Amino acid sequence: MQKNTINPWSWQDSRSYVQAVEVKDVNSTLYISGQTAISDEGISSEQDMRSQLVLTIQNLEKVIRVANYELKNIVRLNIYTTSNAELFANFDILQEWIKANGIKQTSTVLEVKSLFETLKVELEATVVR
Repeated sequence: MQKNTINPWSWQDSRSYVQAVEVKDVNSTLYISGQTAISDEGISSEQDMRSQLVLTIQNLEKVIRVANYELKNIVRLNIYTTSNAELFANFDILQEWIKANGIKQTSTVLEVKSLFETLKVELEATVVR
């Protein structure tokens, strides 16, 4: 597999995403449903945005690893949140995780009216191998 990032500008670098990812010679693609801060028992978190973001990332990692893919091969990460202000106040968690795992992904952030039950953030990913 060969991945190339396309960035006509440099301003997105500080925002932890790329403008486009071209992938050639892919063996397989994993499309992941939105992952949230739900416990192993299926209970939705009632904690704050920061805590929910940490658990959401852990759940996303679990799905990727169980499927035998690598985090660095996430090519698309869509973020749904009930509050852009709360998300961006805690965005350092996501940025540090992206950097630590060498992820170069396209992203879209969407503020939505609500998510399931008490959830505040949802991460939807596409991973290649």
